[in-house]
Amino acid sequence: MTHRKRNCLLLLAAMLISFQTLIACSPVLPTNEPEPTYSPSAAVENNSLPTATPDPQPTNPPEATATPAPLKLYLSEPVPSGMLKDDVPITYKRRYASDTTLWFGPAVDAPLGDVLSTATWTYALAAPFPTILDDIASDDFQDLWFGQTNNPGISAKFLYVPVSIAPQLKRLWGNPDTATVKIVESIPNPDTLWEQNAWAIIPFDELNPKLKVISIERKSPLFKDFQSMDYPLSFQYQLVQEPTLNPGYQPEDIQRLIDGIESTNRDPEKMTTLIMTGVTALVRATAYRMEINGITYPGEQIAHWLREADITHISNEVSFYEDCPFPDPHNRSLLFCSDPKYIELFDYVGADIIELTGNHNNDMLYVHGEDVTDFNLDLYQQYNLKTYGGGRNLEDAMAPTILTHNGNRIAFIGCNAPGPEFAWAGEDQGGAAPCGDFQWMIDEISRLSKEGVLPIATLQYYEDYYNFPEIHHIRDFNPLAQAGAAIVNGSQAHRPKGMAFEGDGFIDYGLGNLFFDQMGYTINGENLQQTSWEVIQRHTIYDGQLLSTELLTAKLFDYAQPRPMTKKERAVFISELFTASGW
Repeated sequence: MTHRKRNCLLLLAAMLISFQTLIACSPVLPTNEPEPTYSPSAAVENNSLPTATPDPQPTNPPEATATPAPLKLYLSEPVPSGMLKDDVPITYKRRYASDTTLWFGPAVDAPLGDVLSTATWTYALAAPFPTILDDIASDDFQDLWFGQTNNPGISAKFLYVPVSIAPQLKRLWGNPDTATVKIVESIPNPDTLWEQNAWAIIPFDELNPKLKVISIERKSPLFKDFQSMDYPLSFQYQLVQEPTLNPGYQPEDIQRLIDGIESTNRDPEKMTTLIMTGVTALVRATAYRMEINGITYPGEQIAHWLREADITHISNEVSFYEDCPFPDPHNRSLLFCSDPKYIELFDYVGADIIELTGNHNNDMLYVHGEDVTDFNLDLYQQYNLKTYGGGRNLEDAMAPTILTHNGNRIAFIGCNAPGPEFAWAGEDQGGAAPCGDFQWMIDEISRLSKEGVLPIATLQYYEDYYNFPEIHHIRDFNPLAQAGAAIVNGSQAHRPKGMAFEGDGFIDYGLGNLFFDQMGYTINGENLQQTSWEVIQRHTIYDGQLLSTELLTAKLFDYAQPRPMTKKERAVFISELFTASGW
């Protein structure tokens, strides 16, 4: 092949390749009718030309929805009993994981996150009731934790600590002395603590009158001015949600969980402080000092105790009488009356309820033939003072008086055992409710208790000057506690008497005087100074239950004015009372 012929063939091949490339790169133009998609069965049935079926339009897949995570509360460690309601599901994990976005535990350990709820749980340091010591220093408390103490008032052999707060105390102080400190799931009952001479750290709402609350650095959850942030046995817990690990909890589920956490076991709105006192008789030297030094003189040293209570009780044995003569401090008569202006003393000390079981309430009926019951009841009403244990007639005198405070319903009921007969109310005569065989009182206490009312029974009983209860005291007082009375007091005693616990009730066979002029009393040639010693009870009632009883102690001064005892005087007095109680 010649060179010229070969070049022509190459040129022809290049042209063919270029032409094919143009065809391949050109767009395919649509025809007038799209190519149909056939349905053979339809073509056979209709015996007609098939029709085109349009292609289905594409649809977006549905968006995935998050599956709510099962509701659980993750606890870093055990929490106090009663803090979580029974329907709150829980599990234990110390730290966050992919499914642990809700954490609950001590606030000091809380991780970063949104705080959804905070709870405060308050405890009390409690000892057997017949313990002399009232207050403990923080250093002495820590020494007890380590099994050592230089305080002679601390005689505890053991300290029981709930397992729920033990880790926090360990982090605060270190590991305790295991021979002294017993970490337990549940605190032994009060009788066991008495037998073992043991102390315990107890949730506030689980306190028992058989135990005495020991304040720490003069701070106690029993006090009206209590502040939890200043108290070493108050602990905060927090519910925390970690914001970056949210598995999709529903808001209503989170709220249900928050609602399942109790915010506190010491709610001031469920708490009532009650003061109970002994004999008041504004006569003789006491009345004379009131005339000389002012009507409020008797209460000036102890008014703070009486005023700060939510309910303050006064047992006024002597009726007011408009024509009562000027008081004679040397009068030896035992028929008494009080000037009506003396009622201002009750107003000054913050009295709320007046007991009228006294055996001198109708002395003016005996002396002058004048029934002053209506006058007295009207006078009390003017000062907004409730009354019980006496009335315009027998039915009125026997009826309990119920006071309600912060949801606590408290019934006061009282009677007079010894008379005299003219002091008792009758069908048409005012006076005190006669005790009789006490059965009516037992029945009424039982009824009130079953209805959720807290009964308090007080008796104007037979007087003596011994500090221990006689057999007849036990015979008549104890059944009232067995029937359901939370407190049973003797209002007659001029010398304070011993105490007892019966069932769930606290019994004081005689508190001694409050406002009465007995600086001393001579019996069998012996001059007793103990008639100047006084008990003022301060009771803490919480959510319908009596939690604690405190014994405030005073000493009469100047025949009219009680003052708080010194620490030394109190130790002697309390020791004598506990001995008289057989403790």
